Amino acid sequence: MGARDEFILDSYSATVTQVAHTASAAVAHIKVRKAAQRGGNGPGAQGSGSGFLFTPDGFTITNAHVVEGATELRAAFADGTESTARLVGIDAPTDIAVLRIESHPSAFLPLGSSAALQPGQLAVAVGNPLGFDFTVTAGIVSALGRSLPSRGGRMIEDVIQTDVALNPGNSGGPLLDSAARVIGVNTAVIPSAQGLSFAVAIDTARWVAGELMRHGAVRRGKLGVQCAAVALPRRWVRENEWPVATGVRVVEVVAGSAAARDGLRSGDILVGCDGVPLAQLSDLLKRLAGEGYGKPLLLKLLRPVAGTLTPFYLTVTPGG
Repeated sequence: MGARDEFILDSYSATVTQVAHTASAAVAHIKVRKAAQRGGNGPGAQGSGSGFLFTPDGFTITNAHVVEGATELRAAFADGTESTARLVGIDAPTDIAVLRIESHPSAFLPLGSSAALQPGQLAVAVGNPLGFDFTVTAGIVSALGRSLPSRGGRMIEDVIQTDVALNPGNSGGPLLDSAARVIGVNTAVIPSAQGLSFAVAIDTARWVAGELMRHGAVRRGKLGVQCAAVALPRRWVRENEWPVATGVRVVEVVAGSAAARDGLRSGDILVGCDGVPLAQLSDLLKRLAGEGYGKPLLLKLLRPVAGTLTPFYLTVTPGG
């Protein structure tokens, strides 16, 4: 091994160590108790997962599937603090939940941005896999803009794929960049595969958490499409002085949906909504929920016509 290789390894180790040291104080071991099934005589099922403080006053993000159906929640931290936790809100379609923890450390994690992520960059996870508290694993961002089925059957969009080793108990913990900023919420692994782990993008999680903290739930309109982020043609971006380099391509339009009724087609690339650029799927999801719930959307799109992408405007009214 040459001197350069040793330098790279030492820099990598130092970065991961620093991220782990910074993050571990704000990562919670979420302990869950659920009611006994009807007819059962036992105390009820117990489970656990991970979460992380993201405000100085105890608000904590975790996965919806970690806390769903809980009758009692507790959070334990690396400094020995353990306290009850209250469920603020839960959003099954994105697998995000927010808790409020009564007694907690002063540490909390800053939320980064998933919009600027690149495949190949460092990703670090801190969590509690299989009961092994405050475990650190590291790897890279493998791919962006994935879709993942939620437990309710709806697709979680704009998911980050990594090769970071995750196991049951990591769910709800933070995925961090080299500056210890949260870039995703670890949510799933594929047991039959190696090096395939997934995290909800923090841009989505941040918006959902805000809705849950303000309203206790997220209301959504439905277009009836499956979408994926896609790079826009460089020439079109340059000629139109477009502020973003990506858009949202319609992969499939569900028959009978609002999108089908109002004329959206498979292959359309959505680039704007109500005058606001759409760089990623989370941008579109925000327009369908919150204050925009139930309102018509003026979509700017590029449609393949005779081998070229032709600009169109289309008004679509989401369903409930």
